Amino acid sequence: MNRAKRNGEVATVATMAPIGTPSGWAGQESIVLAQAQVQAQATTLNREWHYLSCNTVTATACTVAMAFGLKPSEADHPEKQSTATTRPQQDTQNAQAADHLDDQGQDEDIEKPVLPFSKARCIALVATVTGAAFLNTLSVQSVVIIMPTIGRELDIPESRLQWLVSSYSLTFGCFLLFWGRIADIYGKRLLFVAGSVWVTVMTAVNPFVPNEVAFQVVRALHGLGAAANVPTAIGILGVTFPPGKAKNYAFSAYAAGAPLGSVFGNIFSGFIAQYSSWKWVFGATAIIAGVISLAGFFLIPKPPAHARPRAAAGVGSVDWVGAALVTSGLVALMFALTEGNVVGWRTPWIPVLVVVALLVLVAFVFWQRRLEAAGSSRPPLVKMSAFNLRFSAVMLTMALFFAGFNNYLVFATYFYQGFQGLSPIQTMLRFIPTGVAGCIIAAVVANLLSRVPTFYLLVCGNLAGAVAPLLFAVPIPTGTSYFAWGLPAMILSVIGADIAWPCLTLYTSRALRPEDQAIGGALINAMGQFGRAIGLAVSTAIQTAVMARDRGLSVENVGAMQVGEDASLAGLRAASWMNTGYGLCALLVVLVALRSKDIIGKVQPAPPVALRQEEIPVPDEKRTPADAKV
Repeated sequence: MNRAKRNGEVATVATMAPIGTPSGWAGQESIVLAQAQVQAQATTLNREWHYLSCNTVTATACTVAMAFGLKPSEADHPEKQSTATTRPQQDTQNAQAADHLDDQGQDEDIEKPVLPFSKARCIALVATVTGAAFLNTLSVQSVVIIMPTIGRELDIPESRLQWLVSSYSLTFGCFLLFWGRIADIYGKRLLFVAGSVWVTVMTAVNPFVPNEVAFQVVRALHGLGAAANVPTAIGILGVTFPPGKAKNYAFSAYAAGAPLGSVFGNIFSGFIAQYSSWKWVFGATAIIAGVISLAGFFLIPKPPAHARPRAAAGVGSVDWVGAALVTSGLVALMFALTEGNVVGWRTPWIPVLVVVALLVLVAFVFWQRRLEAAGSSRPPLVKMSAFNLRFSAVMLTMALFFAGFNNYLVFATYFYQGFQGLSPIQTMLRFIPTGVAGCIIAAVVANLLSRVPTFYLLVCGNLAGAVAPLLFAVPIPTGTSYFAWGLPAMILSVIGADIAWPCLTLYTSRALRPEDQAIGGALINAMGQFGRAIGLAVSTAIQTAVMARDRGLSVENVGAMQVGEDASLAGLRAASWMNTGYGLCALLVVLVALRSKDIIGKVQPAPPVALRQEEIPVPDEKRTPADAKV
């Protein structure tokens, strides 16, 4: 057994004693080295404790301190530490420090949630940013319920009623990527608060406009603000919480926001429409948006100066060409898909506009590849190198799943109101179980994300999402009780959404760098939004075609659904079969491209940071007079 030797003013630890040595210098050196690792790295942790960053030093300090059973504040009290078992010296000090971790303690403590702030503030912060997703879907679904009422009051023809929703979705979906990149440059907090304030103002103005055109314009401006705060919400969660249980809880709560927004939109819109003026739907939404704006201003932390390196470059760092290409291409595509069901798909300019839109989007992809390959000082709007097989499969799964899920909610509303002739309040009651189930499932999924392979979760989620519309597609007698098939379908739909959303968003967050979190949020939301838009256009076209065939009319003259009519039921079932197909296609993508045993919500322990030689303290028994001067 060798003893540590003096080399200048630094003590260097030589070969350690074999495992199991009960006493002696080697055992002491082992303990001292482990204690030194904890002390130095816990000091780093305490400096960074109020900024929960994802850098290696902080994550390592947490790992080492907790592996010894310490809280960060206890790292300065080595008498509370348990003695670690010594091992032979490794090639590097990184490996040497790692060997002193208690494996059992690491497995137990690595799963403890690590919070950037107090628990109360973290809960309030997550609730605030979840409000963005909640408000987005609420703004759509609440208007779906009151569309007939608004149409009658503003004299809007039934063929153009869908623009009450589509005008919002058009600007929301088309500006997501642009606002996501702006948020990564100028700050996610700024864009979130500004977008929320804009949504508040536009929602408050909406019920006071006098005609159809003005109403559609204000709805489009409303979507422009939502496109700013929704992707930044995901970015804020991505950079605030490190990988682990706390992040799993945060993303699961955010995942519950979208389906709960749809459910609550049905509930309170139906209730208000039944007992008051439809204008109060927008008034109540504006109040919620105002609360979210204030909470965001006070609760979302300002990033430290070192976390804002891009803002100095200003507008010169924005890929304006890419922004123009992707925005114009998406606007043209969504407009064509929406109008195709209004004016007919055989109208000459519809297919022409679709082709032009696709060509512009292809040009956008090539432009992004060129910027990335050239290493330009102006970074691309979207890094195409991120689109490997698995990342692309995640994006495709997102689009397909939410094409089926969103369409299920839309056509379930049509079934209850258009075919069964139920009132808004009666329709609302049938959506209540999804809200209750959504809260329970979100809590369960948050705990499963760190324990169950993500592949198994995605299979279950996509399977549930496919079965929900299937129950509306099969020829079940219309007099069958709601509790026999309507209720199971509602619960299955929200099970699918509450599983798929956090899995897919967590994967996106882990795949991108911290400075690209907002654009990642924009990507995942954009794919879901365009899945909804394209899926709704196709399903509506199928529904209309089947109704026209059964009525013996042309598609242009098919008219509205009628209560209890066989042709209306056949059209709804045909659309539900299409929605089932979306869910099955999403399941197929998961089975083919996302097969692995990875647990996306599990924390992987960071490698310990090696101490500099001068940071290794000399045992008291070996100190010389020269050491006292150090």
